Amino acid sequence: MSTLRNPTGPQPSSVYWRRRLVVLLGLVAVIVIIVLIVVGRGNGGTPTPAPSADPSNTSVSTDDAVACDPAVITIEPVTDATSYPAGQQPQISMRITNRGSTACTFDLGTKAQQYLIVSGSDPIWNSKDCQTDGTVLPYVLQPNKPVPTVAFAWDRTRSAPSTCDTARTPVTASGATYRLSVVLGEVKSAGDAPFILK
Repeated sequence: MSTLRNPTGPQPSSVYWRRRLVVLLGLVAVIVIIVLIVVGRGNGGTPTPAPSADPSNTSVSTDDAVACDPAVITIEPVTDATSYPAGQQPQISMRITNRGSTACTFDLGTKAQQYLIVSGSDPIWNSKDCQTDGTVLPYVLQPNKPVPTVAFAWDRTRSAPSTCDTARTPVTASGATYRLSVVLGEVKSAGDAPFILK
C-alpha cells in the first residue's frame, strides 16, 4: 500500500500520479459509455405506435407550414411479412404520404392512429379498444416523401374494451387469413394488408 500512496521510481512522484489520473479518467469514460449503451437499449416495454423521425422534415418548423388538407394525405397499412409461423407476432405499422405539392402539418400522434384487424367480416382487433394515453404530434410532411410509423407487435388475440385487464382469447391460426387496415384522424386507408397466421 505504501507504493500506491508514495510511488517510487526514477521519476518524480508527480509523474506517476499524473499517469494514474489518466488511467482513472480512461476507466471512468469506458464505464460511462457502457452505461449509456445499456440505458439506451433498456427502454423496452410494449411498443406503441408512434411516427419515426424523418430528418428531411427538420428543415421546416411546424410554425411555418400550413395544416394539411386531409384530402391530400394517403395512408397505407404495413406488415413486416405476409405469413407468420406459429408463435411469431406480426409487426404492424402505417405509412403516411403527403400527395400535395407543398409541405404541410398533420397530426401523426398515437391519439390519431388506429389499427384494425379483421378476418372476413369478423372484427378481430382494434387498437382503440384499450388505448389509454394517446399522444398528439404535429408533423411536417414533405410532398411525396412517405413517413413510416414505428412498428409494434400484435399479440394474435381478440380485443374488446372489456378485455383490457383480463387475458384475451388467442385467434385461430392454421392458415387463417387476416387483414390490417389503418386510420389517421379523418383519413382511412384505401385498402388493407392481408397476412396469414400459420
